[in-house]
Amino acid sequence: QVQLVESGGGLVQAGGSLRLSCAASGRTFSRHVLGWFRQAPGKEREFVAAIAWTGGSTYYADYVKGRFTISRDNAKNTLYLQMNSLKPEDTAVYYCADDTRPGVVTRSLEYDYWGQGTQVTVSS
Repeated sequence: QVQLVESGGGLVQAGGSLRLSCAASGRTFSRHVLGWFRQAPGKEREFVAAIAWTGGSTYYADYVKGRFTISRDNAKNTLYLQMNSLKPEDTAVYYCADDTRPGVVTRSLEYDYWGQGTQVTVSS
């Protein structure tokens, strides 16, 4: 059974940084895409970034490009999201997710497994 466990969220001032981690277990992730999504109160879940587990190709939403970096450590089965220059509008619950048969990686419906989420709050 796939388990995804996020950590690293918290409260940070605007302009600050946080690094989120997602520990993945339960299967091998070769040929999968793992992604980060976020959901703010009253808003729909939105795509943040994704990475191909094999090969490392990356994908970013325009609103985080240049500020956030997605990476993975294959040996540790861990996904990361380095978030720099944080803004109040980045405040949300951040989720990692596993797409076992990658297609349109920006669509949340593509993803088969989800973590429980970690709260990121950016104060102004």
